[in-house]
Formats: sequence, C-alpha cells, structure tokens
Amino acid sequence: MSREWAELAVNLATVYVVAGALFGVAFVTRGVARVDRAAREAGWGFRLAILPGVTALWPLLAWRWWRGAGGPPTERNAHREAAR
Repeated sequence: MSREWAELAVNLATVYVVAGALFGVAFVTRGVARVDRAAREAGWGFRLAILPGVTALWPLLAWRWWRGAGGPPTERNAHREAAR
C-alpha cells in the first residue's frame, strides 16, 4: 500500500469517527428515547456507557432514529416463521 492510500484510509477513518462522535452526542441526549422506549428514563451513566457503541454504529442508529423505530426489532428466524 502506498503512502497516499494509507493517508486516505486514515483520513476516511477520522471523518467516520468524528461524524460518529457528533452524532453520538445528539443521539444520547435526544435520540435514544425515540429509538428505545426502555431507555427514556435512563440516566447519564447509561448514556455515557453507550456513547462508544453509538459512535461506532452511528449509520445504523441514524437510520433507526430517522425511521422513528420505537420498539425492539422483531426477530425473524425459522422457528418463529414455523410457529405462525
């Protein structure tokens, strides 16, 4: 890998983490209550604990926040499908 490609990879990773951190602050203050009803009454300890994960998974959580998903996702597997 040439130096230019390495610098590009580091720069893209930096942009991803900075965007995730900015999204994370907004998400733990307002968005977590909309995505997960159980987290509405969560304290700041919980919110600080999930901040690293929110920073890493921010595209997925941004999608769920934008969609307004208010409950847990429904699990779909062969056993549940057969039970219907």
